[in-house]
Amino acid sequence: MIKRVPYNFNAQKNLDILSKAAFLTTKSGNKINTMVIGWGTIGILWRLPVFNTVVRQNRFTYEQIEKSHEFTVTIPYVNLPQAVAVCGTKSGRDMDKLAACGLKTVKGQKIATPVLDVSGMHFECKVMYGRLMGAENLNKALAELWYNKEPDDYHMFYFGEIIDSYITE
Repeated sequence: MIKRVPYNFNAQKNLDILSKAAFLTTKSGNKINTMVIGWGTIGILWRLPVFNTVVRQNRFTYEQIEKSHEFTVTIPYVNLPQAVAVCGTKSGRDMDKLAACGLKTVKGQKIATPVLDVSGMHFECKVMYGRLMGAENLNKALAELWYNKEPDDYHMFYFGEIIDSYITE
């Protein structure tokens, strides 16, 4: 059952879960992929509700978003340790991660990209702006912490307008 809610419904709970593990799902052509994210923001930009996330350029998810210009985010209200382990460490280029961990999807309500068929908060987003981050403006301590091993693999920032938001049980 789908219950439409405002994008900021359960904000504290959703942010707490997001900081541990949520799922960013993409679709391009017939290929659906999901990855684990722990970084993101939910807020207002240009007077629109926005989900901001970051994806490294070497990720299959990056390729998918660049083709489709949309994504969904599922903040699970259930514990999914196997899905987090698989979707957080494997590439969708090499395998069907959804099948590997038994996850199903449900058709998106307003965009082509589906959401995961799990109890939780779901955001359907259309990319309204993307920007590759660069070293020139990054705090040195953060650069050393997050980019020391792969110094040229900076994240792409995606600002997705939240087109729909709802909870499933």
